[in-house]
Amino acid sequence: MQRAFGFSLLVISTLAGLSLSAGHRSAVAEEITFFRIGTGSTAGTYYPVGALIANAISNPPGSRACEAGGSCGVPGVIGAAVATQGSVANINAIASGALESGLAQSDTVDAAVKGTGPFAGSGRHDTIRVVANLYPESLHLVVRKEAGIETIDDLRGKRVSLDTKGSGTRVIANLVLDAFGIGEDALIAADYPPGEAVDMMFAEEVDAFFLVAGYPTRAVTELARVGKATLLPIADERVFRLLERHPYLAVDQIPADAYTEIGETDTVSVGAQWVVDAGLEEEFVYRLTEALWHPNNRALLDSGHDKARLIQLETALKGVSAPLHPGAERYYRERDMIKGGLPRPKRRPPT
Repeated sequence: MQRAFGFSLLVISTLAGLSLSAGHRSAVAEEITFFRIGTGSTAGTYYPVGALIANAISNPPGSRACEAGGSCGVPGVIGAAVATQGSVANINAIASGALESGLAQSDTVDAAVKGTGPFAGSGRHDTIRVVANLYPESLHLVVRKEAGIETIDDLRGKRVSLDTKGSGTRVIANLVLDAFGIGEDALIAADYPPGEAVDMMFAEEVDAFFLVAGYPTRAVTELARVGKATLLPIADERVFRLLERHPYLAVDQIPADAYTEIGETDTVSVGAQWVVDAGLEEEFVYRLTEALWHPNNRALLDSGHDKARLIQLETALKGVSAPLHPGAERYYRERDMIKGGLPRPKRRPPT
């Protein structure tokens, strides 16, 4: 392990241009940097999207030139998506040096730099920096059809998974429950990750579970396809008050064609953001940002996942309340996306 770019990047050397002759050997060492992106459960959206970003920033030695249809990432970089427990775990791992970067919900990033919410006990992670806002993530409240749950108030006394304690989903789930006056002690609460929650619902051992993810997400698709579950709407005056208190949330709708036999569902959403540590060198993060938005990577994102199509340069700063990394900020300033101070987050008003 080598310290590089001011952070713990794994760097190895390969031998390139090796030539042998009588009594003569020459070799040129070429560095490879492995750059990890913390994601979430493999049943969610973060993992496949993180894998696409990893592909976009990669450009290992020997790759075909970008202009010839090859890799358009950072030379020598090999990106890798890592399955984790989600937003909170990713931020903690970046702050400790266990990961180079990660995906996290905008509310979790905001809480990390302020030292609030799930970070109230551990204190501020004020070295967390944003590279880009990626896409909106919708709160899915998945309920078993035979569980007798028609409203959020019906969750009382039910077996409800809030996701793992290191996930951003759990943070949003508790915010919503609190808005409806429901504490965890009013539920038979569990902390299954999405994949396990699906298995438990098939086994009829869970009545409902929360999941924040871009739609469609595999965890819900599997249940909807066999008619096992539906989505519970999250929309009334209590939700509007929740939005007033937490401006990084927005009203949202999951469309009728997202899942089999489930109609349009009102809910709330947060932004998914790509974050790194402030210790990464400015030039390196500039090149990561440049690679993410390289025009030749557009086809990769558009064909990889429905939510990846929403990763657009025009919305790269939407909902960003935490500081940008200087390398990313330089990239956006060069494209006249930032003039003067950084833009403040805006929230779509309740309708």
